[in-house]
Amino acid sequence: MLNRYKPPVFLVFPAALTAIAIALPLTYLVIRTAGVGGEQLLDLICRPRTLKVLLNSVGIAVAATLFSALIAVPLAFLTIRTDLPWRQFWLIATTLPLAIPDYVGSFALIAAFRPKGSLLQLLLEPLGVQELPEIYGWPGAILGLTLFSYPYLLLSTRAGLQGIDPAMEEASQSLGHSQSSTFFRIILPQLRPSLVAGGLLVALNALQDFGTTSLMQFDAFTRVIFLQYRYSFERNQAAALALMLVSLVLLILWLEYKARSRAVYYSRGTTSHRPQAVVHLGEWKVPALLFCLAVISLGLLLPLGVTLFWLVKGLTGSGLDEIVSLQVVMQLAWNSILAAGLAAVVATLCALPVAILTVRFPSRITTVIERCSYIGFGLPGIVVALSLVFWGANYLPWLYQTLPMLVFAYLVLFVSQSVGTVRSSLLQVNPQLEESARSLGRTSWQTLKEITFPLVGPGVLGGAALVFLTAIKELPATLLLAPIGFNTLATHIWKATENVAFSDAAAGAIVMLVVSISSTLLVLSKSSIKELTTEARRSLQREVD
Repeated sequence: MLNRYKPPVFLVFPAALTAIAIALPLTYLVIRTAGVGGEQLLDLICRPRTLKVLLNSVGIAVAATLFSALIAVPLAFLTIRTDLPWRQFWLIATTLPLAIPDYVGSFALIAAFRPKGSLLQLLLEPLGVQELPEIYGWPGAILGLTLFSYPYLLLSTRAGLQGIDPAMEEASQSLGHSQSSTFFRIILPQLRPSLVAGGLLVALNALQDFGTTSLMQFDAFTRVIFLQYRYSFERNQAAALALMLVSLVLLILWLEYKARSRAVYYSRGTTSHRPQAVVHLGEWKVPALLFCLAVISLGLLLPLGVTLFWLVKGLTGSGLDEIVSLQVVMQLAWNSILAAGLAAVVATLCALPVAILTVRFPSRITTVIERCSYIGFGLPGIVVALSLVFWGANYLPWLYQTLPMLVFAYLVLFVSQSVGTVRSSLLQVNPQLEESARSLGRTSWQTLKEITFPLVGPGVLGGAALVFLTAIKELPATLLLAPIGFNTLATHIWKATENVAFSDAAAGAIVMLVVSISSTLLVLSKSSIKELTTEARRSLQREVD
C-alpha cells in the first residue's frame, strides 16, 4: 500500500476516533482552568506552596535522571562491552527492576528502612539502635524513583552501545588514547541520543509518579493534585495544578525534540558490521561484580525479600489477623489481569490503524492523528483520571465508575506504547509485498489480513504485552475510576501500605511481582520472537522478487 492508494475508510475512521478520544483530557483541563479566572489563577501559581511543589517536581525529575544515569551507563557498558563474568545473567537481572511497580518498591524500602519498626531497625535493635534516619521526603523519593526507573535508561544506552561503529574506537586507540580516554572522547558523545531518550523516560516517569511520592510523603504535583481532589471541594484548583504539570511535561518533550532534531551522531563512513572489541576488566572485575550485585540487591532482591519476609510474618506471627485470605488475593489478581488484559486488547486494536496510516499513508492528517495518540504519553495518570471523572459525572453518568471507563483511561495513557511497537515492526515490512498483493487484485482489507498482519505479529504481541505490564501497575487512574467494589492488586497494596499493614500489602505485592516479572520477561523476549519470523519474511520477499 503506497501513497497512490487512498487510505481505506476502515482505517481512517477508527484512527480519527481514537485521536479525538485521547484529546479529551486536555480539553477538560482547559475548561476547568478557565473557570478559575485569570487573577485567581495567577494567585494560585504564585503561591509559595505552589512554587515549592513546582521546584520539588523539577528537582526530583532531575535528581532521578542523574542518579539513573550513574547506574545505567556503567551497567550498560559492563554487560555489553566487557568480559564481565555471567554477563548474560546480568543482562536480564539488571533489567528486571523495570517489573517492580513503584509503590511495591517503595513499600519495600519503607518496610526495610523506615525509622522505627523496619526490618533494618529490628536487626540493629540489639546494638542499641532505636531509630534510623528519616527515609520519608527527598531521600526516599530519590532512592525509589532511581531504583525502579534506571532500566529505561539502561535499555536505551545498551541499544546505543551496540550501534557504535568499532572503527571509530580503533582509530582513537591507534592515535594513542587509552580505553578510558576513548570512552569519554568517542563512546560517550555517540551515546548522547540514547542518553537523552532514556533520560526523557526517567524524567517523565518521575513527574508522573504517584505511588513513590505519595508513600514517601513527598509533595510533588501528583500527590498534591490527588489530595486537592480527594479532600477539597474546589476541583478547579486541582485542574489548574494539573495543567501546570502537563505544561511542564510538554516543555520537557519540546526541549528533547529540539535537541534531537538538531543533533547528528552518525559516522561519515560506512557502518562496520564487525564485532565490537571486548574490554578486559582485569583487576576491576571484582568491583564491577560488586557494583552489579549492589544494584540488583536494592532494585530486585530487596523488594522480593522484604515482601516475602512480611508475608511469612503475617502467615506465622502476629500479622495473621490483618492479612487477606487467599481467595481475596486471587480475586484482586483476577480483577487486575482482567482490566489490564482488556486494556492491552483495546489499545492494540486502536494502535493498528494509527500505525498503518502513519507508515503507509503519510500526510498532514495522519501526522496529526499520530501526534494525538502520543498525548497520553505526556499525561500523568492522575490528570487523565480527573478529566474522565469530569466527563463521566457530568455527561456520561451511565459510564461513570464502570470497567469500560477504567479501560478507556488505560487506553489514553498507554496506546502510544502499542503505536510505537507496531509502527517499528511495520517499517521493517517491505511495502513491495503489499504492492504485489494489490496488483494481484487483493483489496486493502485482504492485503492487511494476508500480508501485513502476519508480518507485524511479533510487534503487535510485544506492544500488547507492554501495555498489559504498564496497565496492571497503574495506580492513580485505578484509584479514581475503578468501579465500586472493584479492587485491584495496585489499589490494595497502596491502601494497605498507607495503613502500615505490611503483611496485608505483602500478600498482594508478591502476586503483583509474579505477574509483572512474567510480563517483563515476555516483553524482553520480543526480539527473540521477532527473529523467528525473519526467515519467513525473507522467503516471502524472495517469492515476490
